[in-house]
Amino acid sequence: MSDSRPSRSPLSSSSSNAPADARSALLKRAARDAMDYLEGEDARSVAPTPQAVAALSALRGPLPPGPTSAETVLHLLHEYGSPATIAKTGGRNFGFVNGGCLPAALAASWLVSAWDQNAAFFVQSPTAITLEEIALDWVRDLLGLPAGTGGAVVTGATMANFSALAAARHALLARAGWDVELDGLFGAPPITVVVGEEAHASVFKALGMLGLGRNRVVRVPVDGQGRMRADALPSLDAQTILCLQAGNVNTGAFDPADKIIPAARAAGAWIHVDGAFGLWATTSPKYRKLTKGFELADSWATDAHKWPNIGYDCGLALVRDPETLRAAMSMEASYLLQGDHREPSYYNPELSRRARGVELWAGLRSLGRSGMAEIVERTCAHARRFAEGLRAAGFEVLNEVVINQV
Repeated sequence: MSDSRPSRSPLSSSSSNAPADARSALLKRAARDAMDYLEGEDARSVAPTPQAVAALSALRGPLPPGPTSAETVLHLLHEYGSPATIAKTGGRNFGFVNGGCLPAALAASWLVSAWDQNAAFFVQSPTAITLEEIALDWVRDLLGLPAGTGGAVVTGATMANFSALAAARHALLARAGWDVELDGLFGAPPITVVVGEEAHASVFKALGMLGLGRNRVVRVPVDGQGRMRADALPSLDAQTILCLQAGNVNTGAFDPADKIIPAARAAGAWIHVDGAFGLWATTSPKYRKLTKGFELADSWATDAHKWPNIGYDCGLALVRDPETLRAAMSMEASYLLQGDHREPSYYNPELSRRARGVELWAGLRSLGRSGMAEIVERTCAHARRFAEGLRAAGFEVLNEVVINQV
């Protein structure tokens, strides 16, 4: 066993309470700085000023030869770092598809940092692993996915796509009698990957990392909104991974899953859904129809730091048969003993990992079903309002505003 307790300096040995008192004062200062930042956000521009960005140079330079007090470090962060951030925790940032952060998720994030848990195995953090299990069950239920669907809480949709597609790679090659985790891809039976012309870059990045290739894909033509054309789908078989999209990043459009998936399932293809933000439309009675058919897929990737507003970072890889994900991600070491609980590190790429499932649990618990639906419907209403105002001002809106993209 290793002793990871911090050593005390001679300067702190005169009082047994001095280190704890100093830490308490530092954390209270950090909380005040955080509140100062949040409460002042509406009074500043969303983008930092050029002067604030230029002032970051004060943080450069060689690493000091000796220690710097924690108070000084915190002062430097708030003095120079805070003004150079993008003000995205309020309601005025409309760039990209970046969510804000729910108060409960933010507070939970602070507590998680104080806990300093390694959410790898149950024996290391029963709280973190239990709350992650509960949160995954809630997500499965909210998204209307099949009973038994399992998954992993990862950093974002890129790693979610990577993890789910790793499960797909395992399943298809195992079906062909090949153990890709042990024997690699050299000499493996070929896999065909089919994507839409406007598949997100994170899908291609995941395919590249998995050795399936960014260019070795069959690209299906799309319509004017970026939706995969069902009538242009190539022949599929049991050695095919078909990647669909729920929420085009530019238009918000959804591939016609109800028209594509039945034929793909009949052919034996593995169907993966990149639903980084769009899958959450399922939580709204008003927009649920957009996700019809996606529940019939084999795997799904989505973000919790987008529509659910959990805060960075938090993504989800979900798989109909979680054993395929475990087979792709599990590892063996003499000191890593499998307990009776689900062990997160056997279902995602990381071993040591932050307990981000706790923040997911806190955010979803604070929202409930109605709160999640309200976020979807409110932001979609904002997008429609933007589109109407832009058209009235003489601009051309290029997409059909179906959800929160305009």
